[in-house]
Amino acid sequence: MNFISDNTAGASPRVMAAIAAANDGAASAYGSDTWTKQAERRFAEIFEREVAVFLVTSGTAANALALASLTRPWGAVITHEESHVADDECGAPEFFSDGAKLIGLPGAGNKLSPDQVTQALGRFREGALHQVQPQALSITQATECGTIYTLDEIRALKDAAAPRGLSLHMDGARFANALVTLGCSPAEMTWKAGIDVLSFGGTKNGAWAAEAVIFFDPAKASEMKWRRKRAGQTLSKGRLIGAQFEGLLADGHWLDLARHANAMASKLAGAVQAGGEARLAWPCQANEVFPILSPALQQRLQVAGAAYLPWSDRALPAGLSLAEGEIVGRFVMSFETPAEVVEQLIGVFDAPRG
Repeated sequence: MNFISDNTAGASPRVMAAIAAANDGAASAYGSDTWTKQAERRFAEIFEREVAVFLVTSGTAANALALASLTRPWGAVITHEESHVADDECGAPEFFSDGAKLIGLPGAGNKLSPDQVTQALGRFREGALHQVQPQALSITQATECGTIYTLDEIRALKDAAAPRGLSLHMDGARFANALVTLGCSPAEMTWKAGIDVLSFGGTKNGAWAAEAVIFFDPAKASEMKWRRKRAGQTLSKGRLIGAQFEGLLADGHWLDLARHANAMASKLAGAVQAGGEARLAWPCQANEVFPILSPALQQRLQVAGAAYLPWSDRALPAGLSLAEGEIVGRFVMSFETPAEVVEQLIGVFDAPRG
């Protein structure tokens, strides 16, 4: 019962088959191969417009290079204080942007509000010599608390950032999970709502090491090929990344994988809500579940061998707090999480309490 992360899952059999096929024979190097070009065409089809696509091997590389392309060294990125780019990239966005500042804001469920963004921008005088200049706003979809920005919320954040000309970046490590929940098109959740650059996640959704930085205005990607090369992310055998996306994106496979992960999370969340002993810290909107665990339930989970992560409670909704000994636990479902293992976990939550 390993629910620590969707990173613990392997790759989808379709993705592995695509890698094996691309491995057979010689091919052009450094992204000039057939598989990479086909992946680029698929992204254009999925997003319903011409896009500039840069394949990389990790989410850290995708986020750091995307933000570096939007921000000058004296610039700043506004984001949630517990966002992945702020808390989990080991300073990579600052490093690859040559020192741009990350400005973290609070927000329940790790979501930013337009009012917060407006207030934050008011602290930085435009053109002031002694202050960094905000140049980008970064949001995560789905967030680190498993919550999802609606299309209206994304548009409202873009409107809040627009007076200062900030670009809007989306960390889409779990892009597919959010997309199937909202039931909209990829275009509607990105450029049509105001997203300028997307870090498109493949690794958490059935790929092996495949992420993409997508610019919805190719003209803004003029520096990216050098940034990617300088970061060591221009792979000589880039076809093995392109092939992963070919296996993942063909026939909507990526969405099917996300639907399964979401369904398994919804199954657990429903049981938690119905059981009575635990309660949800945030609504389950993607493939992560965050129950508040009593000491007794923590003990039962440990005895049963259930693996999960204790999670930050800083972004709890107003009015919700933890009792003594309680923690928030994070349980993540993947594309290959078996329903019977989720049932086993539910049995631990529902075990008789003496």
